[in-house]
Amino acid sequence: MRGLKMTTAVAAAAGVTALLAGAVGCGSDDKEAFDGQSADQIAAKAVEATRQAKSMHMKGNVAQSGGQRVAVDLSVDDQKNCQGTVTNAQAVSDIRHKDATLFLKGNAAYWQNSLKRQPQADAIVPKVADKWVRMPASDDQLTGLCDKQGLVAAMDEDKSERQGLTRGSTTTIAGTKALELKKDKNGTTQSMFVATEGKPYILKVTSGGTKSETTLFTDYDKPVNPEQPPANQTVDIKQLLTR
Repeated sequence: MRGLKMTTAVAAAAGVTALLAGAVGCGSDDKEAFDGQSADQIAAKAVEATRQAKSMHMKGNVAQSGGQRVAVDLSVDDQKNCQGTVTNAQAVSDIRHKDATLFLKGNAAYWQNSLKRQPQADAIVPKVADKWVRMPASDDQLTGLCDKQGLVAAMDEDKSERQGLTRGSTTTIAGTKALELKKDKNGTTQSMFVATEGKPYILKVTSGGTKSETTLFTDYDKPVNPEQPPANQTVDIKQLLTR
């Protein structure tokens, strides 16, 4: 299930080297929650509830080809406001997107990797490293990471990933009771943990194996209001690249 392709969506959208009618409420007793419903039916409701949420915070990591991992710690809403951090090896970047403007603060390793094909990279990196940089609006890879609805759609692109599930045991994730829905695929156990209290949001997805991956989902419907960096603390990357 690869966590409804959550990890795939995160890896594709991060680009650091570049959950279907109506949500339903559930009772607080986990033994009564989802009574009479199959694991696949619960998963479908979880996908829809997560899709309808106004905002969420996601924190997880994914394995990329070559053994490197990308870590994402990001709050996003349905208006494409977002703030958080993306880390790939030694490359770290803070991201803020508000009012259709994207700002990114990366360390030197991030910019050295991002600008390695630019002939003036050696001169530009010191000017942008650890500073807030106004990014082009056309940077789809980074702005895509701030598109909550797009991320959820990417997670659920292959609906077969959340079919053939079985119900597992209940646990507590970030203070909320959750039911595990799991599936074995190619010798790997893949699990989705769904809230049994309140709306059936997805709280965690995991994939075992040698390249284990985990993504947590919290802070549903909490406002995402990133502070726009002051103008005197920002750099316009387009201006630097056209000089």
